[in-house]
Amino acid sequence: MGFDEELIDRANKINDIIIDNLPAVQGEQKLLLEAINYSVRVGGKRVRPMLMLETYKLCSGQNEKEVYPYMAALEYIHTYSLVHDDLPAMDNDDYRRGNLTTHKKFGEDFGILAGDGLLNYAYEVMMNAILHSKDMQKNAKAGSIIAQKAGIYGMVGGQSVDVWLTDKAVGQNDLEFIFQCKTGALIEAAFMAGGVLAGAGNDTVKQLEKAGNLVGVAFQIKDDILDITSTQEQFGKPVLSDERNKKTTYVTLYGMEKANEDVIKMSKKAEDIVRNIGDNIFLAELINKLINRIN
Repeated sequence: MGFDEELIDRANKINDIIIDNLPAVQGEQKLLLEAINYSVRVGGKRVRPMLMLETYKLCSGQNEKEVYPYMAALEYIHTYSLVHDDLPAMDNDDYRRGNLTTHKKFGEDFGILAGDGLLNYAYEVMMNAILHSKDMQKNAKAGSIIAQKAGIYGMVGGQSVDVWLTDKAVGQNDLEFIFQCKTGALIEAAFMAGGVLAGAGNDTVKQLEKAGNLVGVAFQIKDDILDITSTQEQFGKPVLSDERNKKTTYVTLYGMEKANEDVIKMSKKAEDIVRNIGDNIFLAELINKLINRIN
């Protein structure tokens, strides 16, 4: 089986894990649960949970099922961030992954509530995993990393600066902060939590954090490139969104040539870190695939 076929197969298995952990659509709050399920089920590359699982394997984890709740929780957190990001007060996008955004299908009010519900449900999933684990300290550490990387010092913090600087002059330091937090933080969480759950030591977890940062920033730079060079059909969401929202991007700040060069450099550094930690050819190829994607 070639890499692309293996990637599809593993993504499908991970998607099953994420779907299996979703709440049932029932009860008085049924419409909210429909919106939550819709937001997750419309698809996605499942990049973050896949990176977590592959890092767990890289660090010689012995029971991959212990990672499943954290994989699902991280994807729920990522999905809630997209649901809120698409809202009229933020990017005001009508399509995501080729489908109507949650607020366009269920209304702005339920777009907000679906995001709120997904975030809180992610913590429910992790707390249940911690309470039923054999090693509560290890599991709590993984959950704590995800919480920190998702919060005010991570993804939400990066998003807040991104919103605040809309229509304002954005310098190199501002953009680096946004990239490292808004996109990089959850990918750092994927690498770090996978390592922690596998029993990796502190030094290894720090190296995994660096790899996650490099992949996250390169992933965002590539996103900026595709916003200009791709089509809506390829990208799965409206292109030229950054230009429409008057956002400074890596491409507008440094130019297309440097953007492409830096994506390659960061990808290479991340792959080198992974290879120094252990042997996982699929993970190294996955990093390369993410950075060189066309959608």
